[in-house]
Amino acid sequence: MTSTVILGTQWGDEGKGKIVDYYAAKADVVARYHCGNNAGHTIIVNGEKTVLHLIPSGVLHEHSQCVLGNGMVIDPFVLTEELDLIKKRGLLKNPSRLKISDCAHIIMPYHKEIDALREEARGANKIGTTKRGIGPCYEDKICRRGIRIGELHYTEPLKKHLQETYNYHQTHCKKIYNHDLPSFNKIYDDLMALTDNILPFIDNTTQVLTKARQENKRILFEGAQGVFLDIDHGTYPFVTSSNTITGSILTGLGLGPKVIDHVHGICKAYLTRVGAGPFPTELDDAVGQHMRDQGHEYGSTTGRPRRCGYLDLVALKQAITVCGITGLVITKLDVLSGLPEIKVATKYKINDLETTQFPTFVPELEKVKPQYETLPGWKEDIRGITNKKNLPQTCIDYLQFIEDYAGIPVVMATTGPGREENVEMA
Repeated sequence: MTSTVILGTQWGDEGKGKIVDYYAAKADVVARYHCGNNAGHTIIVNGEKTVLHLIPSGVLHEHSQCVLGNGMVIDPFVLTEELDLIKKRGLLKNPSRLKISDCAHIIMPYHKEIDALREEARGANKIGTTKRGIGPCYEDKICRRGIRIGELHYTEPLKKHLQETYNYHQTHCKKIYNHDLPSFNKIYDDLMALTDNILPFIDNTTQVLTKARQENKRILFEGAQGVFLDIDHGTYPFVTSSNTITGSILTGLGLGPKVIDHVHGICKAYLTRVGAGPFPTELDDAVGQHMRDQGHEYGSTTGRPRRCGYLDLVALKQAITVCGITGLVITKLDVLSGLPEIKVATKYKINDLETTQFPTFVPELEKVKPQYETLPGWKEDIRGITNKKNLPQTCIDYLQFIEDYAGIPVVMATTGPGREENVEMA
């Protein structure tokens, strides 16, 4: 492994945390490049579950350097809680293992209040935001009024900048929602109380990563969310507020295009979605409930039950194209055990016309009638299998069908949530 990307090919929740943890065992550096604590990566090691929202999953490996890039938005309160959790687990004995970009933007309490107020005001048209303040923070970044984490070094200029931004949002909230934000002094004082916890980790992470590359270190880029939550290429407006595709690595970490050697797309053996938005292969039946129950499909960030459905290969092919994916990892294969048959969407029918092209706009997606191919299932319990030879033939055939349609190899499949419950397919 040189420089490898791990990213989700669906609507997030594909099991990226476990896969990053798996590959991080061989990585020198693990870097996050976008998003915030609306992501949640769950890793189970020796029966102990760790849920990370900001810090890369590589923190579980003592040899890995962990980086939070400039493309991220960081809630300092959540970060502090996560740091405390990790330190209690004895996972960050060397503080220099974690570097936070001085250019990453800070999620403030007013961002979360605005997020919740907007979602409530949408009524029946809710997007399904996590209400973590992600969108409003990215808005401040784009509008050039955001607070960057490196400003914590400069107390007085920060206070002036924060007061100006606070006044803008207070006026807006009062006028639009008749709502008062928490007092400026409380927000400022609470932030200052956390400063000493965060300052030791702040650095120029572009230089950290550039140096690692020059030293031929193995770098793992850890994606969050999924391709179809990308602000440009996802099912807009039911998307997140950052770019989730491969290209965002360059802007989110400040690196050149030649830094990427391999792109591994993480694809659940079926499909799930949290929150609102189109979902052509969604199931509201016993099969969908089987997937939810066997896969424990509840959001690691929100706890919300996930919508479940059959694998959509039309969408997967679009994700492969947009991200330049070179290999697939199929997760939660064991969840499908016991189903007599498994359907896979291979094309769409829209207004009686068949297509293998993923529609750009939601109104068209809502008209989609997925066209399925039906494959035999397997009754055997494959949980914990680690050798391809021990998989049922129908299970191997299912993976081969995905590989043939996608046009790229399936490099690995997972057969359970544990760190070692994987089958290398190559």
